[in-house]
Amino acid sequence: MTSAWEPDEEDLAFWRLYGPWEPLDLDGIARLLAGFDEPWWVVGGQAIEAFSGVHRVHEDLDISFFPNAFPAFRDQVKDRYHVWCNDGGTLRVASDTSPAPLEPLAQVWLREHALAPWVLDAIPTPQVDGRWQSRRHEWFTADLDDVTWVDDAGVCFLVPEVVLLFKARQQRPKDELDLRAALPRMSAGQRAALRENIARAHPGHDWLDVV
Repeated sequence: MTSAWEPDEEDLAFWRLYGPWEPLDLDGIARLLAGFDEPWWVVGGQAIEAFSGVHRVHEDLDISFFPNAFPAFRDQVKDRYHVWCNDGGTLRVASDTSPAPLEPLAQVWLREHALAPWVLDAIPTPQVDGRWQSRRHEWFTADLDDVTWVDDAGVCFLVPEVVLLFKARQQRPKDELDLRAALPRMSAGQRAALRENIARAHPGHDWLDVV
């Protein structure tokens, strides 16, 4: 089943400013990161699709890792892609002379060269005392194993209740699609956790009526 999705004005404005995306698929990401020893996981809409089995069009593919993994990540990919850091709106290449992002949680984008499309968006996730922490909600911490799951191919994904909590703030059309795809397949415990966390982060949110 394929759910319809069209880029909105925000997406189009982004592409006009930064350039197009032709994201790697999951197999491509797995090949790129083969042998990478740091934890990494798929987030966003692709994580919902992997969980639900419901396909929709995705404008990119997002992964995450902990900030201290950035040097190893750059070493892993630098022979194939240029690594760029979006440091608070300033897009800057991570080079041998300036290898680290200015902001530890800066988004990391990959492309082969200046005329090539972007292929991957890597979004570092905070780590507190060795535990995963939500980028948006400092009160939400957990062991990484409790907020991720691994498919039969060995690829790790963020669990749907955490992905949807992140999506609840913007509540875009594609986020609504992801909610509808995931909810029927989520356990009672997953739905309860999502409901509790949305109520804490966004009191009165529309999704509380359906979760």
